[in-house]
Amino acid sequence: MIDIERIRADTPATSRLAYLHNAGAALMPAPVVEAMKRHIDLESEIGGYAAADRAFDRLEAVYGSVARLLNAAPDEIALMENATVAWQMAFYAFRFREGDRILTAEAEYAANYVAFLQVAKRTGAVIEVVPSDASGELDVHALERMIDERVRLIAITWVPTNGGLVNPAAAVGKIARARGIPYLLDACQAVGQMAVDVEAIGCDMLSATGRKFLRGPRGTGFLYVRREMLQQLEPPMIDHFAAPWVSRDAYRLRNDARRFETWENNYVARLGLGAAVDYAFDIGIGPIEQRCRMLSDRLRGGLASVRGISIRDLGRAPGAIVSFTMEGYEAEAVVSDAAAAGITIGASDPSSTRIDAEIRSLPPVVRASPHYYNTEVEIDRLIAHLAGLVPR
Repeated sequence: MIDIERIRADTPATSRLAYLHNAGAALMPAPVVEAMKRHIDLESEIGGYAAADRAFDRLEAVYGSVARLLNAAPDEIALMENATVAWQMAFYAFRFREGDRILTAEAEYAANYVAFLQVAKRTGAVIEVVPSDASGELDVHALERMIDERVRLIAITWVPTNGGLVNPAAAVGKIARARGIPYLLDACQAVGQMAVDVEAIGCDMLSATGRKFLRGPRGTGFLYVRREMLQQLEPPMIDHFAAPWVSRDAYRLRNDARRFETWENNYVARLGLGAAVDYAFDIGIGPIEQRCRMLSDRLRGGLASVRGISIRDLGRAPGAIVSFTMEGYEAEAVVSDAAAAGITIGASDPSSTRIDAEIRSLPPVVRASPHYYNTEVEIDRLIAHLAGLVPR
């Protein structure tokens, strides 16, 4: 069971807001904020280098915490500035050639897709989109039929930004492993709201952020690279931390995933990330996932009864991102009206998932993303607020 009263006491803003924008940036719990404040105070007292030395053990423990979160090993984890940098460091480490095929999903995120386009322009590689099945999920049978010797990479987003869809990440991993194809998984919206096991998924690389459902600070992310894959990838950029300068004419890449890092980083944010992961463990990933699904299911059920609202989610078992449109209202107007009533939600533009948006003729959608610290009362409050809007 989740102790909601304790968790909400750790999240003071919940006394003022119904905060349902966790797919954007969740509210940090007090232990995360306190860990960051303590270290920045220490830096102001003794300097950044000395503070990092004093916090060495806690900083090293962050790798172990993230590894445990993913069922990985600490040496397979790199701590990064954000999920996009993490994903890019993995993707741009591949050496594509003309005719190489990159397979992705219809709901792929814009930041990833423009990288595909850049590499295709530079190298002559080809981007191919795996069609979705009737539920809206990536069609694993279609994926299997598309595999040949020219497929260089499978790269998909597990939980897209514009709705509740949860793609079949483990089924994709099974195909990738069986055919020996590298598999890069964007887990930005998955980590923190559901269990993530890289061994069960079968991905070779996984990127994620701290600021969303994990409830960590902005400017944090991480990259998992399977140990066997590490030795095949040279980062697109290196410094003397990633690759020590061992002689005048030579460098040697690190043997662990930290080859994707650089020497300078934000230690305050890293400690906040570690505290966020440990806070999630203290609550329990299983109970978090169950509560996220319960709250989002309640929200979808309530919205379905509101005149003028169309729910835009896909998939057989949607996650904790609820997307919808309201007849006569632009998405940003719905967001603004809710904010005036003390309810924080967000919106997603078609350009963030252009292929899916074009296939479904989606306008900008409203995005409400509950988390475990939300209450049923807050869910019902949003539903009642929207029901009170007069359709135009």
